[in-house]
Amino acid sequence: MTVDVSAAGPIVSTAGKAEPSIRKAPPRIGSRIGAVVRWALLILFSLLFLYPFAWLLAASFKPRGQVFDNALIPQTFQPQNYADVWAELPLVNWVGNSLLIAILAAGFVTVSSSLVAWGFAYYRFPGRTALFGVVLATMMLPGAVTLVPQYLIWNNLHLVGTNIPLWGMNLFGSAFYIFLQRQFFLGLPRETFEAARVDGVGHWGMFWRMVFPLSIPSFIIVFLFEFQASWNNLQAGLIYLNAGSETGYTVPLGIASAMTRYSPTNGGHGDYQFVMVAALLVTLPMLILFAFGQRYFIEGVATQGRKG
Repeated sequence: MTVDVSAAGPIVSTAGKAEPSIRKAPPRIGSRIGAVVRWALLILFSLLFLYPFAWLLAASFKPRGQVFDNALIPQTFQPQNYADVWAELPLVNWVGNSLLIAILAAGFVTVSSSLVAWGFAYYRFPGRTALFGVVLATMMLPGAVTLVPQYLIWNNLHLVGTNIPLWGMNLFGSAFYIFLQRQFFLGLPRETFEAARVDGVGHWGMFWRMVFPLSIPSFIIVFLFEFQASWNNLQAGLIYLNAGSETGYTVPLGIASAMTRYSPTNGGHGDYQFVMVAALLVTLPMLILFAFGQRYFIEGVATQGRKG
């Protein structure tokens, strides 16, 4: 007996039957509109933030009399400003002074604040919480409250007119950085340090050989914050350096003095283009610093506040 297979049609195995392909649904119109709106807002806010920098860049290439015409494309292109500014202003001295002060201030406050923060994070002693609350309470004091006492201290030490007060105040830590560092240290495994203490590692050895390598992002974030704050600190320069010569000025104080010098009301000729060039050039260290420390900057901000 024969069976006509051709009449029965092809035999299809249900066990090996291929699953129908699942097509992705096309994005809905609402999601597309939302994405377009988000990108438009991001571009808009980016342009708003970049406008002052673009205005400064354009003004630095303009001749006298056209600096404040608010044109983003100079009517007269004058790149000679970048060569003449070095003879007009002691910019090298200002940058050198600010760089020295910023490095010392950032370095001292990073180390001193970290030592205090490690004490609050690891060691347990009576009144620790209350003492830490007092440290945090100092952040509530306005800067004007401590301004006069600080000036009197440095004046009695005969250091007014030098750059020592601009970085010497950071020898004793900062409440804000102590708080940040303490929050980071609380996220470190305490058992590791307890084991190190059992193995005979001292307090200083534990901090420098264990805490520091494990907390490099937090150290860098504090250093970057303080470096930027010290670099842009005009008030301290006005108070403690105003009695010195112009070559001893910092960048913010020097640019402020140049604005006064070139003002027509003070007998100046209105050569504000040199001020714009100087302001643009002194932003480069901040851009370079952020470019090299961006990874640590983001990592440090992301891990602050983590608790173990």
